[in-house]
Amino acid sequence: KGRPLVYFDNAATSQKPQVVIDALVNYYSNYNANIHRGIHTLAEEATAAFEETRDAVQQFIHAASREQIVFTRGTTESINLVAYTWGRQNIKAGDEIIISAMEHHSNIVPWQIICEEKKAALRIIPVNDNGELLMDEYQKLIGPKTKLVSIVHASNVLGTVNPVKEIIRLVHAAGAIVLVDGAQSSVHLDIDVQDMDCDFFAFSAHKIYGPTGAGVLYGRKKILESMPVFMGGGEMIKEVTFAKTTYNDLPYKFEAGTPNIADVIAFKAALQFLQNAGKARVRKHEHELLLYATGRLEEIPGVRIIGRAKEKVSVISFVVDKTHPQDIGILLDNRGIAVRTGHHCAEPLMQRFNIPGTVRASFAVYNTKEEVDELVSGLQKAIK
Repeated sequence: KGRPLVYFDNAATSQKPQVVIDALVNYYSNYNANIHRGIHTLAEEATAAFEETRDAVQQFIHAASREQIVFTRGTTESINLVAYTWGRQNIKAGDEIIISAMEHHSNIVPWQIICEEKKAALRIIPVNDNGELLMDEYQKLIGPKTKLVSIVHASNVLGTVNPVKEIIRLVHAAGAIVLVDGAQSSVHLDIDVQDMDCDFFAFSAHKIYGPTGAGVLYGRKKILESMPVFMGGGEMIKEVTFAKTTYNDLPYKFEAGTPNIADVIAFKAALQFLQNAGKARVRKHEHELLLYATGRLEEIPGVRIIGRAKEKVSVISFVVDKTHPQDIGILLDNRGIAVRTGHHCAEPLMQRFNIPGTVRASFAVYNTKEEVDELVSGLQKAIK
């Protein structure tokens, strides 16, 4: 509204590069068709472009095979897919599922539903005052009843990067499996699912400069093959008779119906954009912004930063004494500064810190120190 936009809500969704928008327009303008089943030229072009994104995702997360890349609507659907297929098949009465105190609601609620349904128990890894997992407590939680650990790689509130390799090593030693929520980590950190040794990894396109409504579930091949189907319909079948249906091979077994073709195709352009920018360079830039913003915010009386982990992605949450986060957010918005306020879909974490919510600024490749200065100036005026 007459002011230059300062966009610091990247942890919710990133802005989209022109190449991503162009890829969407190009699909709809030049080869819009349904995929996999058509033999005409447009269908073959669309199918090829869709499947090229699968190959790009495989490389992006260093998966062993393309069959392990299942397209979903996003991280939330990926987690629900695992809960309602693997969870329903494998969780029994008395079993335990472990999550952490810093999970997003999408990595809490599906497991609560399964635990309630199966009469299993949900165990919580606590966090310390810096917003880091208490690993000693985590080790005590793991036992013969543990069947699954579902853990966030990087917190959307605190920015904390969790030691997932150590978490995975410990739970595998106990004979259980691990799902890693990579919604926040995939854009910032180098992801290697084989090195990480996770059983599942979930993430969303729209947080990686890609379109909304497209996401990925990576799974260990043997586990994916053993899982029942998620939804029934076209594409996920080999043969249907009224007597019996046989299901398709991976990954199509989990991709019923017409997928989000355009957005999956455009997702490849987003991955290429990030690759061309250079993840290491982007990470360095974002880290410098995080350090700069932390220093500047600490200069303001009454501002308290929530989340002081040693390892952080470029997310900074804070509260202002005697002021509701929403009021701060509205006053900053009036100055053209977009931040996120509230509980960030992590209410239990807010309860842990005994606060109603935070103001969250999250940084991306296109943000600058001058914009951080705008935030600080706007915040000082808002507090006044």
